[in-house]
Amino acid sequence: MKKIAVFASGGGTDFQSVIDANEREKFCEIALLIASKDGIGAIERAKNHNIPAHVFAKKDYPDVEKLYEELTYLLNINSIDYIVLAGWLKIIPEGFIKTFKDRIINIHPSLIPAFCGAGYYGLKVHQAVIDYGAKISGCTVHFVNEVPDGGAIIAQRAVEVKDGDTAESLQQRILIEEHQLLPYCVKKLCEGKIIKTDRQVKIN
Repeated sequence: MKKIAVFASGGGTDFQSVIDANEREKFCEIALLIASKDGIGAIERAKNHNIPAHVFAKKDYPDVEKLYEELTYLLNINSIDYIVLAGWLKIIPEGFIKTFKDRIINIHPSLIPAFCGAGYYGLKVHQAVIDYGAKISGCTVHFVNEVPDGGAIIAQRAVEVKDGDTAESLQQRILIEEHQLLPYCVKKLCEGKIIKTDRQVKIN
């Protein structure tokens, strides 16, 4: 059974969606939570499910390369097969991405390639969608490469932008889809059913 590490920087609702799906139908071992700081909700969720949590805070690592060097060591000694970014807000160095090439996936709260890339995270994404006047948004699970939100797309779900939506109300409807899409993609990845050829991704 494949082992995954989940990276999170906030409350961890996407992380929880993977935990819940995996408890209903065991498709992986959630071996580690990697948190970007102390005191976040994701750490409590890990504790509640006996998942080891490790904090890699920027304040403890002035050198970002050193942070990811130690993180790589931790992942390797735990034989991690895949990394799932579930609200991870840290910059990831190119060297780390190359080390785990095609083994890192991320969920982003828009329909990539719209409203993504540097500076687009959290409520900022949804506010940008509303300000632009877009009628459809949604979420995307994609492989991670050296370009922020630029990796090959695995799967997407669309959500209508309604008249009167706020960033918060749009976020809540998109989160419902995220909490279904992310576990689905993690399951398929761990089952070996996601086939990537350059930018084309097929799910068997």
